[in-house]
Amino acid sequence: MIKIKTPAEIELMRESALLVSKTLGMIAAEVKPGVTTLYLDKLAEEFIRDNNGIPGFLGLYDFPNTLCMSPNAQVVHGFPTDVPLEDGDIISVDCGVLMNGFYGDHAYTFEVGEVNQETKKLLQITKESLYEGIRQFRAGNRVGDVGFAIQDYCEKHGYGIVRELVGHGLGKKMHEDPEMPNYGRKGRGKKFKDGMVVAIEPMVNMGTHKINQLKDGWTILTADRKPSAHFEHDIAIVNGKPELLSTFDYVYKALGITSNEEDEFRKTH
Repeated sequence: MIKIKTPAEIELMRESALLVSKTLGMIAAEVKPGVTTLYLDKLAEEFIRDNNGIPGFLGLYDFPNTLCMSPNAQVVHGFPTDVPLEDGDIISVDCGVLMNGFYGDHAYTFEVGEVNQETKKLLQITKESLYEGIRQFRAGNRVGDVGFAIQDYCEKHGYGIVRELVGHGLGKKMHEDPEMPNYGRKGRGKKFKDGMVVAIEPMVNMGTHKINQLKDGWTILTADRKPSAHFEHDIAIVNGKPELLSTFDYVYKALGITSNEEDEFRKTH
């Protein structure tokens, strides 16, 4: 059952989402060759707690860490480790926060040092596909409209869309209805209404869409071991239109990037 949020609840969720955004911004300044993902995980937990939040992933479904850290061919749900990051790696950092009784859930795939052009393009197209999907998250549209937009954009560039893992509704639980696949058919699925809040999160592989799961029961890998990228935003429907609750602004500030990609989805009232 889809839980519609009141305007006041959406503002509380914005605070939760923004703490995740600030956490990713803090991590952005620390992602570099030689750093371990366990070190980044410790920094994130301390930062979240220092800002009156609770790590949303820690203990959720028995996950043992604050961050899901998924380098290179890992798609999502990787464990932080003591293996140092290397020049040329990419790393998906997925973070959740529980604050004000609501969850924020937000991810960014970082470049480590100098990354090759082929991988840079994968990251660029995956992030652009996220906004293609967000544009379709508006009152009167359906789940399939978002999935189709993401799938169509990525497959035109020859990339594989992961089928088994999807975005989701968000609220007092980390995972609520509706499920938000990154593939689909226009006009199919549940209809969107004002007050809905979801996490849209394309998981896009450089090669095949097929995946494997490691014996740890968590880590997802591309079947062909080619790189995978993952970006995620939290979005509410306000006055019929998509409005971002999360932001990559803190990441971009840390990395010295100028971008206007979020302008069309910012709060205007």
